[in-house]
Amino acid sequence: MTDRHALDAARRLPYGDAKVAELERIVAQADADDDTRLGFDARFALIEAYAGHTERWRMLPEFGWCLAAFDRDPSRYNPRDAGLLRWYHKWAVGALRATPRMGLTRTLAALDDMERRFREGGHSLQAVYNLRCRIADHLGDEAEARRYFGLWRTARRDANSDCAGCDPSRQAQHLAEWGRWAEAVEIVEPVLSGVLGCPKQPERALATVMLPYLRLGRTAEAAAAHVRSYRRHRHERDSFPLLSQHLTFCALSGNLDRGLSILDEHLGWLDRPYDDFCAMEFAAAGALVARLSARHGVAPRGLDLGAIEARLAAEARRRAADFDTRNGTDHQSRRTERWLGQEPIADAVALPPDDPVPDTAAAAALAPEGRQEMIVPLSTEAIVAILDERGDRYMVDDDGSVAGRWGDAVIHFDRTGPRKELLHIRALADVRFPRSRRTELYEFCNGWNHDRLLPKAYVHDTGAELVIAGETTTDLEHGIAATQLAVIIQTAISASAALADALGRLPGPTAASG
Repeated sequence: MTDRHALDAARRLPYGDAKVAELERIVAQADADDDTRLGFDARFALIEAYAGHTERWRMLPEFGWCLAAFDRDPSRYNPRDAGLLRWYHKWAVGALRATPRMGLTRTLAALDDMERRFREGGHSLQAVYNLRCRIADHLGDEAEARRYFGLWRTARRDANSDCAGCDPSRQAQHLAEWGRWAEAVEIVEPVLSGVLGCPKQPERALATVMLPYLRLGRTAEAAAAHVRSYRRHRHERDSFPLLSQHLTFCALSGNLDRGLSILDEHLGWLDRPYDDFCAMEFAAAGALVARLSARHGVAPRGLDLGAIEARLAAEARRRAADFDTRNGTDHQSRRTERWLGQEPIADAVALPPDDPVPDTAAAAALAPEGRQEMIVPLSTEAIVAILDERGDRYMVDDDGSVAGRWGDAVIHFDRTGPRKELLHIRALADVRFPRSRRTELYEFCNGWNHDRLLPKAYVHDTGAELVIAGETTTDLEHGIAATQLAVIIQTAISASAALADALGRLPGPTAASG
């Protein structure tokens, strides 16, 4: 197998140590062979692997190598390379902020360099304002953070902006940190309702607002947000930054047994955290759960909660001190003490069942017993039931085709095949392009299909203009359970909305008429 074929195979590996090790091997071989192009491509894949697994700071030297290679001879690289390099520049600045291993001067210099490049390239500074807000907030300069927050929210979005589904979640994190709980909930409403989508949503938005819900007295919504989002986050290493929110919710809502269970399940992740900042927050939240559990006598037999609290509190304080030494402030230490000293907001908030439970309509669409796990033939009624459960708006035509608008796309759900056993999901983006841009759009679709599993994107020529469509087809010949169908529909909606958002950020599209 050639190294280029090995790289293609490595890209297909799931995130984890094996993927990282193979990509590191390919990078080393490319450097030994003085193969700059392979080294560049392999490092791009390695940056993605670090970002999707653990120890995110490890991407920094690889990004620096790629940036230097690009600057030496930009003519060797195509526009897609340049676009990804801008995207990874954002990741690099974020990784620098989140580790005290790198100096603050280096962090700010990397952000200044990013802004310079964006200005010279004529790009929006929306992503720059995002990072400047986050760094100012990290340093405890709330006034400066709020100033950049306003610029972040009002600046023009473009291809370098975080996706339309994730930007509101990050903004809600700041609003919640500043005690603006109702605004935090309001800003993610388009994500929770499905208007804005992303493969990571709505679970990240739910995790962001479960504590604001709790503080606003909306306890049932807080509980539902926690249960639904943790069901996913417990399995994803790149969701480690959100576990501190889940632990804190359990501590403040009187669900200490569940908090101890979550702490026990993920404590080992603290040995190799996603980054140092989320490790600090996880340790503080874990110590909070242990302290309150000890006070209320909630502890499995033989578990020394005092020792666990002491260990985690010490780790949180040590990490906070490391950040403050790097930053020249005491902000993270004071913030950590506030976290450790929190008290319950409510007594024993009831949690919904830990498995998705359909509403009456969803249940009626399937079987009377064991509805969630019963394997039944695909039906229009089952599709509609899932959309009803999500609270989506849609229409059903006489042929049983279901259609609705999510974000900047219209999505159709059709049953096709000889026995109507195929679920065909087709999304049409609102934006239109002149036929003269056919080659550019082919390149966009090729890049999308290389990097994303779904939907498969292609160019459709109407005769007057070009439209991008995305399609996903799933063979359900042997039937499907309601929980599985819900995952397929949710993923298709989020991914299709992300495709439409990416197209809207290309230069010069026009909106669909009518």
